[in-house]
Amino acid sequence: MTTIPLAAARTLHLAAQGLLSPPRRKANKDDVLAAIRRMAQLQIDTIHVVARSPYFVLFSRIGPYHPQWLDEHLAEGRLFEYWSHEACFVPIEDYGLVRHRMLDPSKMGWKYAADWHKRHRDEIERLLARVREHGPVRAADFAREAGRGNGWWDWKPEKRHLEVLFTLGRLMVAHRHNFHRVYDIAERVMPNWNDERDLPPADTVSQTLVARTCRALGVSRADWIADYYRIERRPYTAELHALADRGEAIVVRVEGWKQDAFVPTELTPLIEDAAQGRLRSTVTTLLSPFDPVVWDRKRAAALFDFDYAIECYTPAAKRKYGYFCLPILHRGKLIGRVDAKAHRERGVFELKSLHLEPGVRAGASMLAELRRALRRCAHWHGTPELTIGLAPPEVARAILAMD
Repeated sequence: MTTIPLAAARTLHLAAQGLLSPPRRKANKDDVLAAIRRMAQLQIDTIHVVARSPYFVLFSRIGPYHPQWLDEHLAEGRLFEYWSHEACFVPIEDYGLVRHRMLDPSKMGWKYAADWHKRHRDEIERLLARVREHGPVRAADFAREAGRGNGWWDWKPEKRHLEVLFTLGRLMVAHRHNFHRVYDIAERVMPNWNDERDLPPADTVSQTLVARTCRALGVSRADWIADYYRIERRPYTAELHALADRGEAIVVRVEGWKQDAFVPTELTPLIEDAAQGRLRSTVTTLLSPFDPVVWDRKRAAALFDFDYAIECYTPAAKRKYGYFCLPILHRGKLIGRVDAKAHRERGVFELKSLHLEPGVRAGASMLAELRRALRRCAHWHGTPELTIGLAPPEVARAILAMD
């Protein structure tokens, strides 16, 4: 069995994720869809102190692009939205992989409000009939009787009804308007789908999801599989070995790991060069907190020795690094994190704080690449002026140096 160093495992992971080398040309609309297919899914989040996460994840991989391309792929039917990892954009060809969840949402936990559905079944059916007769709706189309709500726990009834119908797959997101979901009946969004004809057998779906995950991760362990598509939490040792037996992956050892690791066959030509250090990631960029590289805290720790937890849901006084810290990827390593905010009306990209990981040396080459990455990010946001608060002095000087 081939044994590879941890650095090679990181290289294979970043290669699978589209973070091996910087883009060599200006991005086009097809690159957006190709990047999502490579990752298998693109998590959605609404926080927009910088670009909302799905747009940011794509920027990390393909560089500056037009964010409306993502919206267009959804509206044109190349993507759909559903609960895969969490709420995600998923390539339309993978609709069948989550269709069973819609037909039996009993294992969806909080994502399916079963009690609400039971108590409000008649109103929910009337809402569905309204959409069928009169066309797409947004949650914003319904007025709140008691005034403004107080957060997700205080949604107006129609919003809850829409979420139930979305989870059941009876409504789908036809497109987004100013990032707000526009719902339509599934038959109009997916006119060519037929459950009796197109639904894959349930016992093959898990096998396919394991294979998709293995390809998306580049190097996988049995304890990492469940998180990617939020399937049943257990080790997937037998399924990964079955993948290898079918010739879809090979088994390797990673120095320092007790578990076997699995590399998809598409990446096997890279293993030797990665192991010998001839192939390494040359990307320097910022990552979203909801990027697949860091969304599994245990995986990020094992691969990168990087302990990352998003702190926007943590009380301000208990935050260690900041509200919405963006991990810094530099040549195959996660070297730090920056708490950033784009002040679009003033054209300012504020680096509230920048922390380097213990042991990271702020050499001239690294600082130059970090500076270029930050400036690219700032310009893409339409906020070309960089300001910096808390940071190591040599880092702040390098970032703010004039061209």
